[in-house]
Amino acid sequence: MASVSTHALAADATAKEKVVGIEVIEVTARKRTENVKDVPISVSALTPKKLEVLGSSGMDVRALSAKVPSLLIESSFGRTFPRFYIRGLGNTDFDLLASQPVSLIYDDVVLENALTKGMPMFDIERVEVLRGPQGTLFGRNTTAGIIKVQSKKPTQDFDASISASYGSFDSTDLRVAVGGGLTDTLSARVSFLQQDRSDYIDNIAPGFEQDDQLGGYGETAGRIQFLWEPSDNFSALFNYHFRDAEADARVFRANIIKPGTNELVDDFDREVVYHDAAVRNNQTIDMKGSSLKLDYDFGDYTLTSVTGYESAEMFSVGDIDGGYGAAFLVPDGATAEESAAIMGPGFIPFPSETGARMPDHSQITQEVRFSSNDLGKYDYQVGFFYFNEDLTINNLSFDTLGGGVQNGIAIQNMETTAWAIFASIDIELSEKMNLTAGIRYSDDEREWDGTLVQSPFGAPSFSENAKVDDSQVSGDISVNYRVTEETNLYARLAKGYRSPSIQGRSLLFSESHTTADSELVTSIESGFKSTMMENKARIDGSVFYYVVDDQQLTAVGGTSNAARLLNADKAVGYGFELDSELWATDNLVFGASLSYNHTELQDDNIAVLGCGGGCTITDEVNSDGFVLIDGNSLPQSPEWIGNISARWTKEIGDGELYVYTDWSYRSEVNFFLYESIEFTGDAITEGGVRVGYEWYGDGAEYEVAAFARNILDEEQLTGAIDFNNLTGYTNEPRFFGIEFKANFF
Repeated sequence: MASVSTHALAADATAKEKVVGIEVIEVTARKRTENVKDVPISVSALTPKKLEVLGSSGMDVRALSAKVPSLLIESSFGRTFPRFYIRGLGNTDFDLLASQPVSLIYDDVVLENALTKGMPMFDIERVEVLRGPQGTLFGRNTTAGIIKVQSKKPTQDFDASISASYGSFDSTDLRVAVGGGLTDTLSARVSFLQQDRSDYIDNIAPGFEQDDQLGGYGETAGRIQFLWEPSDNFSALFNYHFRDAEADARVFRANIIKPGTNELVDDFDREVVYHDAAVRNNQTIDMKGSSLKLDYDFGDYTLTSVTGYESAEMFSVGDIDGGYGAAFLVPDGATAEESAAIMGPGFIPFPSETGARMPDHSQITQEVRFSSNDLGKYDYQVGFFYFNEDLTINNLSFDTLGGGVQNGIAIQNMETTAWAIFASIDIELSEKMNLTAGIRYSDDEREWDGTLVQSPFGAPSFSENAKVDDSQVSGDISVNYRVTEETNLYARLAKGYRSPSIQGRSLLFSESHTTADSELVTSIESGFKSTMMENKARIDGSVFYYVVDDQQLTAVGGTSNAARLLNADKAVGYGFELDSELWATDNLVFGASLSYNHTELQDDNIAVLGCGGGCTITDEVNSDGFVLIDGNSLPQSPEWIGNISARWTKEIGDGELYVYTDWSYRSEVNFFLYESIEFTGDAITEGGVRVGYEWYGDGAEYEVAAFARNILDEEQLTGAIDFNNLTGYTNEPRFFGIEFKANFF
């Protein structure tokens, strides 16, 4: 990752000293603060400057996709429901009951439901991406890895910041944060985010024409924290946060793929849709939560307690077929022109307008851990974790041709209860070598019931219930060897698991729920972390191999807008990751990263439904019409992810002019479990640039900048809907903007 200059303000707050060289980054990947070089895990850390650049277009968490090795983030649910993939492992399920093998830890609290994982990242101290199973300290649903987000904490020192930007599509982004001491023992920090974008997509469906109908959003989020430190050995940190958002649901576009290819149609226009339900395409989210972290320092030991509560409500409706009308409305013998006035663009087999409502959701977490404080030869931590989530989901369908009247509802309730005990020990084998070993026992239980209240197809109502449970032992063992002061080598063997899952989305179509057993992953990796050239260069690398037993998969789409769970016998993955940084001169720094991930399903008998029509399947189809997927790569799993960046600076007057650019590359991916020509996402290369000037005043620093994202206006598919027609959605458009920032000390 490209680093940026850091500055030390002199006593008069007008002069600065430029620090040149590799920044020492501290992470909490093992729940204690350590130099990232000493952590025997493949980790990437994103600093605030990097995060500000990536999010400067008002983009949500998906802006991190392909910006560090082996990480991809996508969504078919808009800004609210990100899906994470690390080393090819993820979950394409779009339902609110879906579980993911990548866990998001935000301010020490796990956010389990995919909806809660869309919490905006603002006033952030650091984001850590931990690759590989994290089965000891974090446990369930971490078979692929963890995204760990840490917001800026209150301190006794006063500081304040404000940033405001304006860009394409009348987009605005306002961020404000203020912190400091209230008394000698109590400090506070308040952070606020407001993002808005105007609708910019025209709807030109016959009879539904409206300019600037889709594409906009409004996002408000805030956080207030209090840190009480009555003595040197005790602290209490209280955190309250909220999110209130309204946006358009994901904009699907019918028949935008050329048949027999994976290219967009020649007349594709990002700012035009053909929808007959656009007026109802909407999404609202209301989230709130709080946490309390207590630390008792007894000298040689620390007792930590983290209590968290999260709740969320949401409502979303989308035009899933991505077009207007339907084929059965077109009379026999109609001309092409007459047909286009009734149905389009292209062939629309049937209308599909569906939605989801989460009227109730609550999550409670509690962790208590006891850890030693650098005792010397032996250090350890032991802990207990409790998790409870209770949610209700309404799956909805609407009669588009009848003006959007609701014609289907299925209600799902699920309660998840989990607990775990864990222990980890770090042993200093010699002055150069450390051994770390950990173990965790986890117990999970899910109880689910579902009721079809109203079927869009006239099926009778019914109810059903299910329960899944499991207990597993997971853990890891690693060795870290300090070859020199500049170079560390490590090796790690780890086991993780994803708890059993239940999926009832198919209730709306009068089909039974599905379940999946726990998936288990065993991973081995080795790597190095090194600085060189008198701290002017850094390179980290890792190689890995993993086996997933009973791989949990979600067969989405097919012949209906449903999601079905199944277990594959096995999946394997292997690859490598490189992450580097070079200070070529005092004013020019380069960053580069590259990862290769090969994934493969291994199950001779596993088969899924293919597309509902229009696609060219390249896999073998059995006698029952199911597609055999043995040997396929995992969906949304690119083999190559690369990123390069450069920052050049020049001192001018009392400040510094800088030019920054970054480019990311993601190779092609399969959108579904089966392989087809049309539903293969082509490679994407996206670039960004930022030009700005920073200057320093009395107790403050300022910055003005102009920036652009996706500067080549790359247009590529990032996902698709396969049950109706060649429907897909694309990456974000090119974006230009300007920004002003000020920090006060």
